[in-house]
Amino acid sequence: MKKTFVLDTNVLLQTPFALYYFGDNDVVIPEVVLEELDKFKKDNTELGANARHAARILDDLRAKGKLNEGVKLENGGLLRVELNCNSVELPESWDNSNNDNRILKVCKGLVEKGENVFLVTKDIFERIKADILGVVAQDFFAEQVPVYEDQYKGRMDVYTTEDKLNEFYSKGFLNPGDIFLFNTDYSKKVYPDLVVNQFLLIHSSVNKKQTALGRFDGKNIVPLKFLNEHPFGVTPRNSGQKFMQEALMMDADRAPLVIIKGPAGTAKTFYSLAVGLHKLLDDPSKLYRKILVCRPNVRLDEDIGFLPGTEQDKIAPFLRPVIDNLEVLIDNDDNERYSSEKELRDKIDELFDRKIINAEAIAFIRGRSIVKQWVIIDEAQNLTPKQVKGIITRAGKGTKIILIGDPEQIDHPFLDIRTNGLCYASERMKGSSLCFQVSLYDEECERSELAYEGAKRM
Repeated sequence: MKKTFVLDTNVLLQTPFALYYFGDNDVVIPEVVLEELDKFKKDNTELGANARHAARILDDLRAKGKLNEGVKLENGGLLRVELNCNSVELPESWDNSNNDNRILKVCKGLVEKGENVFLVTKDIFERIKADILGVVAQDFFAEQVPVYEDQYKGRMDVYTTEDKLNEFYSKGFLNPGDIFLFNTDYSKKVYPDLVVNQFLLIHSSVNKKQTALGRFDGKNIVPLKFLNEHPFGVTPRNSGQKFMQEALMMDADRAPLVIIKGPAGTAKTFYSLAVGLHKLLDDPSKLYRKILVCRPNVRLDEDIGFLPGTEQDKIAPFLRPVIDNLEVLIDNDDNERYSSEKELRDKIDELFDRKIINAEAIAFIRGRSIVKQWVIIDEAQNLTPKQVKGIITRAGKGTKIILIGDPEQIDHPFLDIRTNGLCYASERMKGSSLCFQVSLYDEECERSELAYEGAKRM
């Protein structure tokens, strides 16, 4: 039976071409959705750009026929703008002028006409209200990645024999067929499919505490190259940080994209800044011109033009977490670091004054070609898939882009753990020889005992 998919405004604001995702079924856009798109069309944001994109798609279809009567789509479906259903009754307490309720009126009206209706919306409360009316409602899944537990972690715990582990140290590599996992009751060996650049914690099958760290280079399992490095005086404290250091220390021609996911306190921002400062200030090769830090934020993207001061003044409130990390990096003496707040602040200001570190809004990266820069995108879980694609495709020659964030701390109203840009990039770039990834675990929190306890329990 043919289905009728009613699209909410938020679906088109996230994915303007969403109307092509429903095969040879009917796609309905309520008239109120056009009104809501019209309100966004002048916004100088991604939402505004998507509203304009959706408008152009609808305008092209309008040239093929009357939208209120239905226009054939290339995939065999039929698109129509629904103007009727105004007389449909909702529960007495519901506001008939509310835009969400007007969309629900269309859904209920089409159900009463005998159509097999599905409301497609990102709005959880609208899905709940649809259920009250007996209308089937669903999220928009086209750009969703797997649930977080099933997403690519960039690392794996594996086993090998004691002889092979010794051979790994002596020969400097292992064949992928030499490592294995155990099934749930440890009665059978399972040989995993490895992904290029995947990090491995290799345990001896005889003594689990006897381990080695390696990486699958696409052909063999090789040792980490930068295991004994201390970038900007920092020493990795766990295997996750050692994997992270390996990915960050590699030059941009080998590893131009690094994706780091993990909970608060696992030193994602700290380590990215430490290696960046090491590359700029300590490394004689001088591969990078400067460090560029961006922190996606809904308000930053939408309202930055209304804040007073220069671009740096506008961004400053959002850089406090970066400053906190710099305070520790600039003076690694825990006892003396805060003895003179002014001296410490002056050292940090010097980094910005000398343009060693620069900060920009995500919105201002569009259209640029970024050459020979160390680019840190902090809180990348608040990026949309379109934004993260725009950032990655801005990378010019010699630039290294580091996407870091916690997928469980999302502030963007239209994103969740399956649709945010950080996880989207992680899944789409999985297997690329140019991308290194690592997910840090709760037990690798090094901020404080309280931070670790909170990450573990909450």
